[in-house]
Amino acid sequence: MCEDLDRWERDGQVSFLGASGPRRFAVTRAEALTLLDHFIEHRLSAFGPHEDAMMSGDPWMAHSLLSAPMNLGLLDPIEVVNRAEDAYRRGSAPIASVEGFTRQVIGWRDFVWHLYWHLPDSYRDMNELEAGEPVPDWFANLEADSVDAACLSHILADVRDNGWAHHIPRLMVLGNYAMQRGWEPAEVTDWFHRAFVDGYDWVMVPNVVGMSQYADGGILATKPYAAGGAYINRMSNYCGDCVYDPRKRVGANACPFTAGYWSFMYRNRERLGANSRMAQPLSGLKRLSDLEELLAQEASRGSAAP
Repeated sequence: MCEDLDRWERDGQVSFLGASGPRRFAVTRAEALTLLDHFIEHRLSAFGPHEDAMMSGDPWMAHSLLSAPMNLGLLDPIEVVNRAEDAYRRGSAPIASVEGFTRQVIGWRDFVWHLYWHLPDSYRDMNELEAGEPVPDWFANLEADSVDAACLSHILADVRDNGWAHHIPRLMVLGNYAMQRGWEPAEVTDWFHRAFVDGYDWVMVPNVVGMSQYADGGILATKPYAAGGAYINRMSNYCGDCVYDPRKRVGANACPFTAGYWSFMYRNRERLGANSRMAQPLSGLKRLSDLEELLAQEASRGSAAP
């Protein structure tokens, strides 16, 4: 198969994104069962406390890596959840970890699958925030080395090298930055579809259009998942050595996520004004004495690599 892919690429029949390297994900039933066994034995117990954390140098952390084999039909989600429940009943995994994992597989994964088939075909083209900027080449081509922002650089490198990052880097770093910058949601969705090994259409359309980009105006989520550098600093170890300061919104070392958050809020203040969950964040705009300077700074930054 690898030889076929190389030949097709040489012949111009296909093109690939990211770095070539050893296969990391299960593609047979036997491999998938081995991976499931390893997760239950070695990772499940630590999943609950760390499922939303991010760490440089360890993209996998306590995650199962089972999304790709489940999407390939090599594992049944109920089978996977039953194994996690059995671990809890044996006393080898705490309830918090088993509940958190079960919620992701059944609570979210199945919800998204059913939502994809329930919604009309036009859902994929929704753009309620009227975001129209193109996805820049540095992001589209996973040019991690051209990015100074530590979190974004590390995660682009993870996707480049592994074709994968867990749900928080996807949502709160990659998706968050795309939404802050106003990139066209259909382009962002297409990028996620091509960049990730588990990027099936039913996975990415609801998760990106609805959850990540809030392009559906609230069908899937009740508010945009926008956050500044403080969130990333709290949930990761990326900010310690970064050239940007997550506490700063204006200046040469102002965090592009922190400044981008307020720029996003200002740009969409009228569109989000009727959303009761956004009342407090939007009211924060009135307290920014440097708002005019911030908006000029972010207009100048635009979609350039931060």
